[in-house]
Amino acid sequence: MPASDELYPPVQYTGGWILLAIGILLVLAAGAWLLMALTRPRRSITLRGAPALAPAPAAILDRLRVEHLAEVQRIEDEYRSGRMNPKRANLELSRLVRGFVNEYSGLEAPVLALDDLVARGVSPALLDAMRRHYYPSIFQRGPAIDPARGAEAARIVIRSWR
Repeated sequence: MPASDELYPPVQYTGGWILLAIGILLVLAAGAWLLMALTRPRRSITLRGAPALAPAPAAILDRLRVEHLAEVQRIEDEYRSGRMNPKRANLELSRLVRGFVNEYSGLEAPVLALDDLVARGVSPALLDAMRRHYYPSIFQRGPAIDPARGAEAARIVIRSWR
């Protein structure tokens, strides 16, 4: 078959295809904008001249102490009333004290073993409470140590922690 010397222009896109492409791009842009708008952190609205709502750091730490001391009292009361056995009470006191240290100072005390706490040089009151009251009651066989003494050790840690 002989070849023709005529050139034919490429087939042009019709208007429908261009409109479809623009529509798809607009939908993608709107989706990206919506995603950004919904995932941005919210800004707080404050009025000019309004007092700051955030309490002072000392007030936060005092409230933290009061809350944890109340929780120590609750655990001790449950133990004394017979609703909690000694081993469970010492376990709860250990968790509470470690949680307090974590919230107060940021030290990851709830996940650190006693040796790790010693290596980090934490308060002697915490180490004493862990060694004398909580670890023996939780991990050793036999009768648990009296949780009333563990509660007093927890109070000492909470009051003295800096």
